Parts: sequence; C-alpha cells; structure tokens
Amino acid sequence: MKDLLRYDKMVEAALRGVVREALARTAANGLPGAHHFYITFKTDFAGVEMPASLRAKHPEDMTVVLEHQFWDLDVEEERFGVTLSFSGRPERVVIPFEAILSFADPAVKFGLQFQQVTAANEQADAEEPPGGTDKPRAGKSEKAGKAAKSDKTADKGADVVTLDQFRKK
Repeated sequence: MKDLLRYDKMVEAALRGVVREALARTAANGLPGAHHFYITFKTDFAGVEMPASLRAKHPEDMTVVLEHQFWDLDVEEERFGVTLSFSGRPERVVIPFEAILSFADPAVKFGLQFQQVTAANEQADAEEPPGGTDKPRAGKSEKAGKAAKSDKTADKGADVVTLDQFRKK
C-alpha cells in the first residue's frame, strides 16, 4: 500500500519541531543544568546566513555548539539565529531548520538525524503523481551518511533517532 499521507514528512516536521522548541526554551530561559547542543547543518543550504570566512572553511556542512558562549539566540518558525564566538570574534549565523542535518544534547544522550533536503528530492516530490510512484526515494548522500556517523556526538553514546525506519524503501 502506498503512503499517500506521507507520514515520513510528518515525522520529519515534528522532529524539527522538537529542535525548534528546545531552542525556543533556551532563548527564553537559558540552558538548564548541563544541557548543551551540537547542531550540524548544511552551510550551502538556501537561507543560511554566515560570514564568508566561515563558509570558505566549511563549504558543505558545519557543527556549532551552544553551550557557554552564545548570545542573541532568536528562534522563528522556519529558522533560528545566534551569535557565536569564532576565533575570539563574535559572528552571527542564521540557520533554517530544514538545513539541520543533526541535533544532539550530549548531557542527556539525546540526538536526532534528519533527512537531507535536496533539490532533487523536492523536484521528485513535486513531480510525483497524486497516486504515488513505485520508484524508491533518494536518500542521504553517501558523504552525508559518513559525516553523520563520524559526528563526535555519536562517540558519546547518544541515542540517535533516525527516520529511515519510517521512510519508503
């Protein structure tokens, strides 16, 4: 049976909402206890705003840490912005939630990995007939999969929830 409701997309949106809520609570009240966040995102994703010097060092993806030195955390429906210290200089980054590849809070061994949104995936979804298709969907690129596996947070024994089990094969 074909999933005409696209539960995979609903789950992905709901889990991005978890990240949004965690950041919104942090923006309102600060980080509670030992909580801190590792957020890996696609630097070349549409809507990402960051200094050119950082983009040159991280042309594909980058991990930022929200722990001790972050300021002006601003959370909106589709994106968040934060000022972080890079080489002793404060720099502002703005990250759309759809650009996020992974989110982790090592203090409680919690982590999420997200499907990489690509133009090819979006085009395939737009071209899919209303009744669906029997063609398999494009998944994460091999490089993105390797990057996620080599993420430092995985070494800390975090419970990572992947959405692959909910996706059509």
